[in-house]
Amino acid sequence: MEEHDGVSETGSDAFAVSLESTTIAAVIDRAALLFGDREGLVDGTGDAAVRLTFAELADRIDNAAQGFVAAGIEPGDRICIWAPNGLRWLLAALGAYRVGATLVPLNTRFKGPEAAYVLRTAGVRMLFTVTDFLDTDYPALLTGDNAVASLERTVVISGEVPDGCTSWDEFIAAGASVDRDVVRARSAAVQPDDISDIMFTSGTTGKPKGAMIRHGASVRGFDAWATVVGLRAGDRYLIVNPFFHTFGLKSGIVACLIKGATIVPQPVFDVPAVMARIPEERISMLPGPPSIYQTILDHPRRAEFDLSSLRLAVTGAAPVSVELVRRMREDLNFETVVTGYGLTETTGIVTMCRHDDPDETIAHTSGRAIPDVEVRVVDDNGHDVEVGQPGEIWARGYNVMAGYFGNPEATAETINADGWLATGDIAVQDAQGNVRITDRKKDMFIMGGFNAYPAEIENALASYPGVSQVAVVGVPDHRMGEVGKAYIVPRPGATIVPDEVIAWSRANMANYKVPRYVEVVESLPMNASGKVLKVELRARD
Repeated sequence: MEEHDGVSETGSDAFAVSLESTTIAAVIDRAALLFGDREGLVDGTGDAAVRLTFAELADRIDNAAQGFVAAGIEPGDRICIWAPNGLRWLLAALGAYRVGATLVPLNTRFKGPEAAYVLRTAGVRMLFTVTDFLDTDYPALLTGDNAVASLERTVVISGEVPDGCTSWDEFIAAGASVDRDVVRARSAAVQPDDISDIMFTSGTTGKPKGAMIRHGASVRGFDAWATVVGLRAGDRYLIVNPFFHTFGLKSGIVACLIKGATIVPQPVFDVPAVMARIPEERISMLPGPPSIYQTILDHPRRAEFDLSSLRLAVTGAAPVSVELVRRMREDLNFETVVTGYGLTETTGIVTMCRHDDPDETIAHTSGRAIPDVEVRVVDDNGHDVEVGQPGEIWARGYNVMAGYFGNPEATAETINADGWLATGDIAVQDAQGNVRITDRKKDMFIMGGFNAYPAEIENALASYPGVSQVAVVGVPDHRMGEVGKAYIVPRPGATIVPDEVIAWSRANMANYKVPRYVEVVESLPMNASGKVLKVELRARD
């Protein structure tokens, strides 16, 4: 029996077959068996760092699963995590998967009203959060008008524990009386078509919708993703992308469990801290939006750090220049630079470039469909357009969501009777099947890797005193890719001060939604039917 990197070839092949029809819960057992003695996770830095093998990590996950059983969480119940990347985030999420619960991740940048809407819509029973991240006491944001009736228990995983909340240690201790066989039975009962997550994403209406993502699609999709990227046992993966996002959760945590790469969570993207962590942990995998690499490349202290361990980069979510790809290879030593495209409703993955594609293909396109997924580019009538002509991307395959939680009407508008999901993104496809995103039918722009939806921002700004009309568009930004700009028409007699609007926005919205620019105008450009011509607004910048 041949072995590579300490992993049995026979054992790996045997489990590889099952990855097409398994669950995240089962992948945890698989990782403990295949990679048991390897370092599975490093949380923190220096002497305070927690280092766990894959076997130890699986054991800690099942401790959390016991806690869920003790708390009365049943299969299908929704639990939420509102916290930065870290060990306890991972343990809570994977523990929930083990007992058949559904995870509802929450953006750490959300304010109280944004968080309350998601929690209420999903009917979340348990919340895992913190009181000491970026000077924010998250439980305090869910009081008064933002209280959530369905929420039975809040577990504080870091920071002071307010009255009425439970500490992480208490949550784990309560599970000690639960037999591990109960967890194993609950895990074995989870099926590939069961819902692993409800990932909330906004849209043209401005009201977030919860995309229901399946266990099997998550495993199968990110096995394919990790294989295309070349992630392998022994890689050390600095997960800068937030765990609450599909990128951090699925292409981060799940991909590492599948391939045996070490999980190294990074709670905040601080450039010097990231550059210091690369040599400290010999990081080989560093994914993220183009702004991450651009910021590192342009940083005045870059030469002080040994970045030679870097091997793999996966980017996207914003335009990538050929020059950036070249500099990533030459100045940051990446062997592999890959771009891709996906959206929450497709489990985060639709197309990918391959590692041996030319730099021009990697920079100018988002690659072609991953295996067993179909992609079409169609006109307004759903007919395929000619190669080289723009149209809307449609996708079909195992990766497509089960639907929007509690919203069959929106589901029917997005997925047709033949299973094709309309992405709302406009692209041109070449003869090889590579897609180049040219526009966004739904007006979304991407700020530092976060999807920002103008309709949602406009709805919020409409409540600002003195606002008559408002239109928000994305404008180019060297570091963040795109940022928001708001054009505001004041009510008669009202005075709008741009700096005050921005300050108000920072207090009422997640910061990636906050317009970086506000321009007061007498009127907005309209077409004959009264629709704002955002193409004209974008052309002004």
